[in-house]
Amino acid sequence: MKNIIITGAAQGIGYFLVKQLLAENYNVAVFDINIDPLIDIARQYSSLLPITCDVRSYDQVKSAVQKSVDAFGSVDCAIHNACRCTFDPMEMTADDVYKDVFDVNYFGALHLSRAVIPFMRAQKSGKVIFTSSGVGIMGFINISPYASSKGAIESLAKCLNNEYRNEGIRFHLFHPPLTRTKSAEPLPVPKEFMADPERVGTGLAKNIRRKSFVICHSFGQRLQTKICYLVPVIMGQLMSKMTEGYAGSEPPAQQSQ
Repeated sequence: MKNIIITGAAQGIGYFLVKQLLAENYNVAVFDINIDPLIDIARQYSSLLPITCDVRSYDQVKSAVQKSVDAFGSVDCAIHNACRCTFDPMEMTADDVYKDVFDVNYFGALHLSRAVIPFMRAQKSGKVIFTSSGVGIMGFINISPYASSKGAIESLAKCLNNEYRNEGIRFHLFHPPLTRTKSAEPLPVPKEFMADPERVGTGLAKNIRRKSFVICHSFGQRLQTKICYLVPVIMGQLMSKMTEGYAGSEPPAQQSQ
């Protein structure tokens, strides 16, 4: 496995995933709507190909995949990491928001899969990974568009893994923990309870060759994810209550005023 495509990797976990893959001598094509954060790295690594791409458009994804194959010769692994997340109750979230979240998170994964499958089928091998989330298993308060879309790609990965296994193509899920990223900033959770994005991205890169259906950056995260799969409703209720508790408490500095 040498040539990798990643969507949504100009910041956060994806950014550090890319840096580690480049350090390990992979060829990496990044599809993102804003590739500016990758320009400096691209000057250092000829093996990095940033491509402006909106994953909501199949035509753009298909074109970007072709550019990647033209540059590197093949696509061995494709990772859908692009996502959109909102933080409002269902009653305050319009249908258009749900649709847009699914267009990025679910249909982005589907578009990438459709675009890379012909190349992987021709070489009789390939690996496709969708970045999922614990909330897609257990549910979570005020995040139903995002959590629902992650639940959908959980099922999509399982279905496609069965459909293409006889052609040498495997589908997997990344399961990172709650991480200090821009998309997670609105959550009322202490930052010290969130994982470091560099550690998570680096760990996922180092585990990218794992054959397990669920791929995590660490043993601890693998254990936590297994618990979520075993008792999803209980974990969802517990995590939601904890978050409500954080939201209802003020920082010490504010309490003293």
